[in-house]
Amino acid sequence: MGILSGNPKDEPLHYGEVYDLWQFSMKAKGCISAYRAYQYHAGDKELKDILADMIDQAELEVSECDEILIQNGVATSPKLPPRPEVKLEEIPVGARFTDQEIAALIATDSAAGLVVCSQVMGKSIREDIGALFGKYHMTKAATGAKILRTFKKKGWLIPPPLQVKRPELVEA
Repeated sequence: MGILSGNPKDEPLHYGEVYDLWQFSMKAKGCISAYRAYQYHAGDKELKDILADMIDQAELEVSECDEILIQNGVATSPKLPPRPEVKLEEIPVGARFTDQEIAALIATDSAAGLVVCSQVMGKSIREDIGALFGKYHMTKAATGAKILRTFKKKGWLIPPPLQVKRPELVEA
């Protein structure tokens, strides 16, 4: 039997895995806070539902990553204080995020989350860590597809410049 070939949970974490778990949990804690604020600002029901799903996923990520860190004797990042609930009508119009602004913010968060999950999967040597971030990657990909469909339907998608007229190919 080779080195690190037993039960992955009995293997030590390398420093990169420790940092990635800690940082991912910290980011998820920030997302919970931000997405709750976005929920208060959002007027669209489907957008609120997507945000609720993203909050649930971030809470799961925090609990799973923090559990691994604690089991390995690593202190977790601090939790942020809960946001006080507010009704949309109480937020002044000039201070309110629009649904389109929230849509753009969560779409970029979703895309960045996919990249981070891929990076963590690629550098993990503990199979359980790689599998955990593979699970997160699949969930984020499914959420991204839902976001894309919803944003197209609502007219919130802002595409980059589209190549309408394609250059003619010149054969050599």
